[in-house]
Amino acid sequence: MILDLLFPNRCLHCNRIIETNLLVCDLCFRQIHFTHYDYSKNNPVKEQCKLFFPVENTYALFQFEEDSLSRKIIHELKYRNREITGKILAEWTTERLDFKDQKPDLLVSVPLHPKKLRERGYNQLHLYTETLSEYYDIPFDNQLIKRNHYSKAQALKDKKHRLETVNTFSVTQPITGKHILLIDDVFTTGTTVSSIAWEILNAGKNKVSVLVMAMDV
Repeated sequence: MILDLLFPNRCLHCNRIIETNLLVCDLCFRQIHFTHYDYSKNNPVKEQCKLFFPVENTYALFQFEEDSLSRKIIHELKYRNREITGKILAEWTTERLDFKDQKPDLLVSVPLHPKKLRERGYNQLHLYTETLSEYYDIPFDNQLIKRNHYSKAQALKDKKHRLETVNTFSVTQPITGKHILLIDDVFTTGTTVSSIAWEILNAGKNKVSVLVMAMDV
């Protein structure tokens, strides 16, 4: 209580004091460009994924424009030690994402390398995915995919190095006949989800769908 008085929670955008369980105030919330994509229909994420691998369904929560509020939110989650942001984004997702009759069998998030996990202290996708798992009643396996190599953050790489993802990931256990929803924070070039998707597809008769917090536009 005393800490709340001394260091109140503030809106990421306008710095107005807000409730502790919020990221932005009501006025700034309206500035977030949610995509309103239909998970089961064609959308820009699906069009990009189809260039790399056979994808079932896709969804992105919001757009990731340059110097936008959505970019601030993702950076708050990834680089400012505010893991609770993932739970809030998951709640926003559940208000908008309807699987209808194409509900996946398993949720899998993009893993961090153990060294990166120690540096950051948490995987920014875990609380997000765990919240979705509980809401939709879909199992979440955060051990199925392993990142084999340590690398610097995607945001710090140039486009050439972002494409160097060969043998970056591997499947840690047998899996077949499953519809897996692969979850990442930002869809940029598509190489990360493509690399993991092919590992899952090659492991057995599986299907892959993709859910990202933001679509880089």
